[in-house]
Amino acid sequence: MALTQIVNPIIYPSRTIPRRFTAISPFQTLNPQFSRHPPHALSRRLFLPSVSSIWDAITGGGDSNPREAIAAVRRGMQLFRQGDVAGSVAEFDRAIVLDLRQKAYLWQRGLSLYYLDRFEEGAEQFRIDVAQNPNDTEESIWCFICEARLHGVDVARKQFLEVGRDSRPVMREAYNLFKNGGDPEKLVNDFLSGQASEYFYASLYAGLYYEAEGKSENAKFHITAACGSPYGQRNWSSGIV
Repeated sequence: MALTQIVNPIIYPSRTIPRRFTAISPFQTLNPQFSRHPPHALSRRLFLPSVSSIWDAITGGGDSNPREAIAAVRRGMQLFRQGDVAGSVAEFDRAIVLDLRQKAYLWQRGLSLYYLDRFEEGAEQFRIDVAQNPNDTEESIWCFICEARLHGVDVARKQFLEVGRDSRPVMREAYNLFKNGGDPEKLVNDFLSGQASEYFYASLYAGLYYEAEGKSENAKFHITAACGSPYGQRNWSSGIV
C-alpha cells in the first residue's frame, strides 16, 4: 500500500479456481437417473442448483456483489479526498456488506478510521490487511500509529507488526524508525538530497512519528512540508496522493 495509490481501489486479487472445482461436472451432482439421458435433452433448469453451488464455492458466496462493492470503495476514496471522512467509512463499510472479501484489502478504511479517532478499529483493519499482504511496510506503520494513540509508543512497539523488506530505501528507514525508535529529523535529513518522492515520504513519516508521540506541532511542520513539496503538490493536483 502506498498513499500515492489513494485514488486506486484495492480490489481483492482474482483467485485461481482450485483444481478440485475444475474436475467437477454439474452432471455428477445430479440424481443418477438423469445420467442415461443426453444432456441436451434436459432442461437447463435441472442443472441450476448444482451449477450455482459450484459458482458460490468458487466466488465466495451467492450474496456477494463485487462490482457494486468496488464502486463503493471508489466513492469512499473520493469522499476521503473531499474531507468527508465519516462518509468514506460508510461507503467502505457498505463495500464490505456487498462483498465480505473486500475487508481483507481495505487499507483505505484503516486511514479513515484513524482520522475519526477510531484507533482500535483502524489497527484491526491494518492487521487484517497485513495478514493478506505480509510485505506492506506502510500498513505496518499505520497499525503502529493507531496503537500508539491507544496505548502509547512503548506498548505499540512491543506488538509491532513485522513485514518483509521494502524495496524503497526511504521506507526501509521509516520502518526501522517506527520499529526501533530513533530521530525522525535524521530520516528527513538523510533524504533531503534524494529523489522528490523520497523527501515526501521521509517528511510525511517523520510527521506521523511525531504524531504517534503526541508532538502535534512537530507533526504539523513535517506533514505540511510533505504536502507542500514538489512531489506532494504534483501528485495531489493530479489526483494521485
